[in-house]
Amino acid sequence: MPYYQKAGLVPAKRHTVFRAANGELYHEELFGTEGFSGMSSLVYHLYPPTRVKQMGTPYSVKPEIAIEDNLQARSYLTFDTPPIADYIKSRKTLFVNNDMSIGVAAPSASMNAYFFKNADADEMIFVHKGSGTLKTMYGNIAFSYGDYLVIPRGTVYRFEFDTIENKLLIIESYGPIETPARYRNNYGQFLEQSPFCERDFRLPEHMETHDEQGDFLINIKKRGLVYPYVYETHPFDVVGWDGCSYPYAFSIFNFEPITGRIHMPPPIHQTFQGKNFVICSFVPRLYDYHPEAIPAPYHHSNVDSDELLYYVDGDFMSRNNIQKGQITLHPGGLPHGPHPGAIERSIGKKETKEFAVMIDPFNPVKITTDAMGLEVKDYYQSWLAAGKKEEAVV
Repeated sequence: MPYYQKAGLVPAKRHTVFRAANGELYHEELFGTEGFSGMSSLVYHLYPPTRVKQMGTPYSVKPEIAIEDNLQARSYLTFDTPPIADYIKSRKTLFVNNDMSIGVAAPSASMNAYFFKNADADEMIFVHKGSGTLKTMYGNIAFSYGDYLVIPRGTVYRFEFDTIENKLLIIESYGPIETPARYRNNYGQFLEQSPFCERDFRLPEHMETHDEQGDFLINIKKRGLVYPYVYETHPFDVVGWDGCSYPYAFSIFNFEPITGRIHMPPPIHQTFQGKNFVICSFVPRLYDYHPEAIPAPYHHSNVDSDELLYYVDGDFMSRNNIQKGQITLHPGGLPHGPHPGAIERSIGKKETKEFAVMIDPFNPVKITTDAMGLEVKDYYQSWLAAGKKEEAVV
């Protein structure tokens, strides 16, 4: 986040002597994700955050690629992903390129036995079903349906779920995840025309200082491997922190849609940006109000990016027979648009009540074997009139 926060105890000057009441030094840690030039926070621990007791055998969570190069419209039913109690095992990567990965998870239990750290990527986790608390050294963030959780890379965290049925959309970014630059002024403040403002973001609260020693397992993901590390002290032994790098939550229900007299392009829905991708939020909004407007999106050619649309809830005006949790993939290089009948039935409509998350990677994604097990057969032929489907050309 681009603005400064402070919690707990911090010294008057950074990198200076800072002691507890018993005379023991607190241990300062600079936490940033872009060396010494990006956003960072200074964190003050009871103990050095370096006391490793044991390192287990790393194991691979690298996705198996089924399709390296794709030029076919495809769709996937992610709610068919079976629930798994363990959080790491429940994470299934569906699409990947050199900038990011996109996947889903259906964990059915809290992370009571370990903590998790993604040392490769910032994570954005969209909560489609479930609720609970994201616990970090910065404090706690309560979450529920519709929340985006943004977790900077290297953040140690633990999920405590209130529910057994949890459905998560997970985006991993190998660069920082940010709000769009065009929404902010030169000082980092959101502009009046931005579809959200600082009040809409929920920051960590109720920081808990854990003065505990023992065996604390942190599973660290790095370059497709998970390294089990056992530390001597609790990772949340923090007495205070300040800075601009920390996890936060933003609800899709707080996105204020931008409307116009005629149909406006997808960038009006943009919510976040990353390295070579954008994320957009489609939310209930008034339709275009020109007397002859066509509310359905016009056909458009994806030439410079893939487009993935994750359907959350509501009546998806431009698509036929779409389910919650379904993902459509429209690859760069092909035109796409509304399904048969969608344009005509949109004329005269006053509003939409759909929710969806759109991800546009600017570099093509590869498709994994986990995705292939969820694929909707012959989706690419779904624009044909009824009864017109043909066998694929061999």
